[in-house]
Amino acid sequence: MSTTASRTVEIRWHGRGGQGAKTACLLLAEAAFFAGKYVQGFPEYGPERMGAPITAYNRISDHPVTVHSNIYTPDHVVCVDETLLHTVDVLKGLKEGGILIINSKHPAEKIREMLGGYEGKLCVVDAERISTETLGRNFPNTPMLAAVVKATEVLDIDQFVRDMEKSFGHKFRSKPEVIEGNMQALRKTLDEVHVE
Repeated sequence: MSTTASRTVEIRWHGRGGQGAKTACLLLAEAAFFAGKYVQGFPEYGPERMGAPITAYNRISDHPVTVHSNIYTPDHVVCVDETLLHTVDVLKGLKEGGILIINSKHPAEKIREMLGGYEGKLCVVDAERISTETLGRNFPNTPMLAAVVKATEVLDIDQFVRDMEKSFGHKFRSKPEVIEGNMQALRKTLDEVHVE
């Protein structure tokens, strides 16, 4: 394996249309770009409708990325909707030592059971609870984004928080309450999540 390949982190996202998995994927690419990394962030398009399963991908590297395909053997997998565990093989191709980061109210033991006894690394985040507490509605993308950064250590956390504050400030300039809510969701997730 080349040095370039060994420094590239590949992440596959699974979610449903309308949950923000694609947005979180693109925000991660943006944050990595701000951190001086070479990045890719792109969705795999299928049936474009609310609730339909979607897949998105990130490549984050210290070197230029010359691969332009989907990701078949991800370093990490993010699952924004646990109901996908019954219909999508979210663990397919996950590298040994990789982390499954999942949005669920269930404890890790229950998730492992739902995955047929999965013994790999696992990060469970209750993104619905966190987003409801901080944003007033179920917007799982910001907590899931923070969980990915915390669990994978792909970016420096302090720099990530600063960059996301700038990004949210630009995107939601006329809605300061949305900026503050997203920053609270980010910080709360960073404080709470851990890998098991």
